[in-house]
Amino acid sequence: MIRAMLRSFASFFAAVAAVMCMAAASDPAERLSDPAQEARARAIFRDVRCLVCQNESIDDSSAELAADLRRIVREQVAAGRSDAEVRTFLTERYGEFVLLKPSFSAGNAALWIGPFVIVGFGLLLLVTQLRRRAPEAELSDEEADRLKGLTRDQGP
Repeated sequence: MIRAMLRSFASFFAAVAAVMCMAAASDPAERLSDPAQEARARAIFRDVRCLVCQNESIDDSSAELAADLRRIVREQVAAGRSDAEVRTFLTERYGEFVLLKPSFSAGNAALWIGPFVIVGFGLLLLVTQLRRRAPEAELSDEEADRLKGLTRDQGP
């Protein structure tokens, strides 16, 4: 009985996945006539971020902006531009955020390394403050006698 339920769930999820894949597929009318150019465009699609979905490539996204970006990439490829020129065009127009894998630069390095530097500086500051602390003074005889009297009055 449980196996039958698992099989039905598996077939249901397979059907849902198939429908989602068909929904994400591009319209054949949009595709380039040259298969080599279409393959290049599809490779670029996987490297370009959907600005609406943000964690999906424009190849996976069904947003209208992703469709516009796919159209722009196909136009650029059809115009004979290289992959690097297409990526440069997109980053000039939309910023480096449009790339799923941005290039290494000093600004990106600062964004990635900066939090670690700040945490390290905070830990260093904490350690130096803890070392500078004066040791707690011991109780004087008068204070110790007073403490004993207070604790004796309260009892168990």
